[in-house]
Amino acid sequence: MSRLLRTIILLVLVASCGSKDFRAPRNLDDACSIVDQRPKYLRAMKQAERKWNVPVPVQMAMIYQESKFIGNNRTPMRYTLGVIPMGRQSSAYGYAQALDGTWKEYQASAGRRFSKRDDIKDATDFMGWYMNLTLKETGVPLNDSRNQYLAYHDGRTGYLRGSYKSKTWLLRIADEVAERALMYDQQLRLCGKR
Repeated sequence: MSRLLRTIILLVLVASCGSKDFRAPRNLDDACSIVDQRPKYLRAMKQAERKWNVPVPVQMAMIYQESKFIGNNRTPMRYTLGVIPMGRQSSAYGYAQALDGTWKEYQASAGRRFSKRDDIKDATDFMGWYMNLTLKETGVPLNDSRNQYLAYHDGRTGYLRGSYKSKTWLLRIADEVAERALMYDQQLRLCGKR
């Protein structure tokens, strides 16, 4: 093999290793399509299900709501006077839209110092960890996607205070998360992935 060809092959390999594909899968309303396009998603969610007992469809519905399966998703920018950027609405980032402080707490508590929010395996492990704390502190079952989502969005303290009760938009979204979890569950059963 010529030196030039080896150099080209090496450059292609190095370039392919450094780039991640953060685009959302096509047809986010079809769980089977999602896991067929991204088999690593299903592997990560099943691993989190085995470790944390959070059902795959619940994880999928929450990731859909939080990031639409876009690994490097961020909250929108805030602007003053409509043009001066003032930073992001929050520090939420990645598949699970975990906040900086909550992510650091997870890394320390779970011993996962090098975990990344834009890695599906780390994001699903984080969600399992967080939802188990919610179960422990609030009693919300792991398969109750509606109330788990409310506690995920408003935080466990906010959930216990009932802060979500005055947010009709959040209650509507929590209902949508619950419907999506049921839909994903039925779809995964039909295609034999559950």
